[in-house]
Amino acid sequence: MRQLGRQTARLVLALAVLLTCAAGLHGGDAAAARKAQGQLIIVNKQSNELAFFEDGEVIRTFSVATGKTEELTPDGTFTIVNKIKNRPYYTDNIPGGDPKNPLGDRWLGLDVNGTPGNTYAIHGNNNESSIGKYVSAGCIRMHNEEVRWLYDRIQVDTPVIVTTTSLSMEGIAEKYGYEVGVSEFTGTLLVNGREPKLNNSILLVNDRIFIPMRECFTLLGATIRWSQADRTVTAIAGDRTIVHRPGSDTAKVNGEKVAMTPSRYEGYSVMVPLRDVARLTGYGVRWDNATKTVTLTSPRAK
Repeated sequence: MRQLGRQTARLVLALAVLLTCAAGLHGGDAAAARKAQGQLIIVNKQSNELAFFEDGEVIRTFSVATGKTEELTPDGTFTIVNKIKNRPYYTDNIPGGDPKNPLGDRWLGLDVNGTPGNTYAIHGNNNESSIGKYVSAGCIRMHNEEVRWLYDRIQVDTPVIVTTTSLSMEGIAEKYGYEVGVSEFTGTLLVNGREPKLNNSILLVNDRIFIPMRECFTLLGATIRWSQADRTVTAIAGDRTIVHRPGSDTAKVNGEKVAMTPSRYEGYSVMVPLRDVARLTGYGVRWDNATKTVTLTSPRAK
């Protein structure tokens, strides 16, 4: 049983390096294509709604007003370049903070078509009944109370996507490379009764737990072979040979195909679904909902 435990541990570590090696070869490209899961604003002119995303989740959705004609509020991906309280309405010499100011009392300037945040913006209004309609000269109007809420939370340099589509807000975000449903796992992971110290976060992706396999690299005692021809990595540990193409939904264990949730990149690290690692290596997995604890147990330790 002791020998079986050592072999099982080596299998987990073999799979770790299998994926780690692939990450070293391809992780850069994948990381470059993937946007950081920070803040994001989406404005959908078809529904005249604005969604505020943070850490991969829709936090709030608001009704907005946009341009009188479609081209007045241009589609595109822009950036918030400034935040101004009580901006004067220079056209009619109306002071900032005046109830008659059509900009309201909050201004989030956008870098649209070369303008440095002084022409297009997300801002308040002096006519609450206009929100939800196509009435502006190009800016995106919000209810004053709601733009104040957003102003207090939004960061300069946050990307803003303006589009016209029937897609959901989540669908738009994913189309532009912003992953929805990804967060850090805040529970506890126990391996054979002990909590490992990890440098990289464990992820919760659509209710599935993914663990960073690069952590195990220095502990490995397996033979690893990368095949450039078919873009796979082979790990030989104990009496098992594991072959996997990173990102695919299968692995071969001693020549037999085993289905799995696809591995994924997080920056330069490859993340592997915990439950599938257990299936491939023989580890047991138990979830304790009361304590939010996942317990991973090797056959030797059961």
